[in-house]
Amino acid sequence: LRIVRGGSGKIGYEVVVGGGLGRTPMIGQVIRPFLKKEDLLPYLEAIVSVYNLMGRRDNKYKARIKITVFENGMEAFRDAVEERFKVTRTEFSGIDQAVLRDIEAQFAAPAFRTAPTTAYETARDTDPVFRSWTDTNLADHRAPGHAIVTVSLKAHGATPGDATSAQMRLLADLADRYGHGELRISHEQNVILPHVHKSDLPALHAALKTEGLATANVGLISDIIACPGMDYCALATARSIPVAQEIATHFKANGLEEEIGALKIKISGCINACGHHHVGHIGILGLDRAGVENYQITLGGDATENARIGERAGPGFAYDQVVPAIERLLRAYLSLRVDPAESFAVAFQRLGAEPFKAALYPAEAARDAA
Repeated sequence: LRIVRGGSGKIGYEVVVGGGLGRTPMIGQVIRPFLKKEDLLPYLEAIVSVYNLMGRRDNKYKARIKITVFENGMEAFRDAVEERFKVTRTEFSGIDQAVLRDIEAQFAAPAFRTAPTTAYETARDTDPVFRSWTDTNLADHRAPGHAIVTVSLKAHGATPGDATSAQMRLLADLADRYGHGELRISHEQNVILPHVHKSDLPALHAALKTEGLATANVGLISDIIACPGMDYCALATARSIPVAQEIATHFKANGLEEEIGALKIKISGCINACGHHHVGHIGILGLDRAGVENYQITLGGDATENARIGERAGPGFAYDQVVPAIERLLRAYLSLRVDPAESFAVAFQRLGAEPFKAALYPAEAARDAA
């Protein structure tokens, strides 16, 4: 669902179906460009009902809406949903709207305060560590004088997304003190304080530092999404966490993290793709090859509104070859980009995969050029 405004200015939803990752990654398609807010639940029930009737039951791996849409085509699936919607729309007596209003009330905006932001501006001017943190870990807020704070759970060398009990207690205390008692967990394995007044940011940052929670790396190469992998998951075919740790540590040590800039690396330890590797700018998939860990690299994925499945670069790499391969890839990017403002994702779309594949597989590239 994507919140949109209709021609009249009324808020509704663009509805997308048929997307998913796992062993069969697919990009969803728009089934309804605009759906009235009050029709949301009956329309979703229509989608689920049609899937229940048309979906595969002969193969558990194909029992997915994305497979149903792919095999029947969007037009046929949409027609069936619209027919079913005529029925489900009449079956909702309005109780669903009461439920939605009750839920909406739980997410009412807090009482934002107005106060000078002088302390924030002074700290940015005088403290380079604080300034670096605000550059990466803050996002704009609609309320003047406020910011959205992302607390990175990706300290260099740590387990991505992991937090100790002491860290979680501190975050709860800080949310009460500075964030209207609200914390959110992002799919990127970080914690968000969505409503912080800028005058409180220096004190918040100082408190985060006491528990190792002030890493300034949101959106950078070390801000990696990684599944638990073979260290913790019975389904995994390779380790994910150590790969993420080594990448983060390596690029911090060699000083390239800030120079590389915005980059999304996503790592999965099996084909179920819990680490979303298909839609990483650089995706890493760990597999088992005759009892040995082997890592495939995909390039050019995108998890934004311009969703794109990354393409497999070539043969996989042994565990100890992954970090050197990523370094070759990113040094090629640094040499090929137009200027520091051109991100890896933008450079990849401009240049295509070939120069990056050549960096990953220099021996093959030299042989092809001979």
